[in-house]
Amino acid sequence: MKSLIVDDDLALADVISFTMRRAGFEVISANDGLSALELWELEEPDLIILDLNLPKLDGLGVCRRIRAKSDIPIIILSVRGEEDDVVQGLNLGADDYIVKPFSPRQLVARSEAVLRRVNKPANSQGPITASDLILDPARSVVRNGEGQEIHLTKLESNLLETCMLNYGQVMTYESLIDAVWGPAGADKVILKQLIYRLRKKIEPNPSEPFYLQTVSGIGYTFAS
Repeated sequence: MKSLIVDDDLALADVISFTMRRAGFEVISANDGLSALELWELEEPDLIILDLNLPKLDGLGVCRRIRAKSDIPIIILSVRGEEDDVVQGLNLGADDYIVKPFSPRQLVARSEAVLRRVNKPANSQGPITASDLILDPARSVVRNGEGQEIHLTKLESNLLETCMLNYGQVMTYESLIDAVWGPAGADKVILKQLIYRLRKKIEPNPSEPFYLQTVSGIGYTFAS
């Protein structure tokens, strides 16, 4: 697996690179946003670990441009730990958000968890139907009742698959996080932002969800 490390702090970039190499990753690195985009297109990495405070083009701009063309896993690694920063990064399509200072072991574990989700084998039972939605997990495409095909990111597809397979049941925040991200995965903020992104794609009116309904203080349910 090849990882692209993007950080303008050269010493920290070396630490991250060393950490990822010890975990078995091939590592390439960039120290500004424009170089990151060039390396992403040239080297086709499997994972991007991205700082936000970058020269020439900031990390949010990098994330936005890459996500417009690719579903490559992106982990934001930043000193900016306010909830608004986390929400903005996740809304742009980042798969995870880690606040500096960080544990090298945690970075490796969460990188591996993100890659496991992306490389998850296609569901052997084929398309999944719940309510009037039909999800094809292998293609990360859901068809709504009007026959419209909606393309999802792998993470959005995994979340929807989990919800549809538990149709009519209340799933707690913790059970959803475990099912979609695994033990080393996300928190409630990241889950809520993924729910928000998925609702924008599948709900007729995202502000009044029809499928992914909130169960206050507990979690979510996929309802008819």
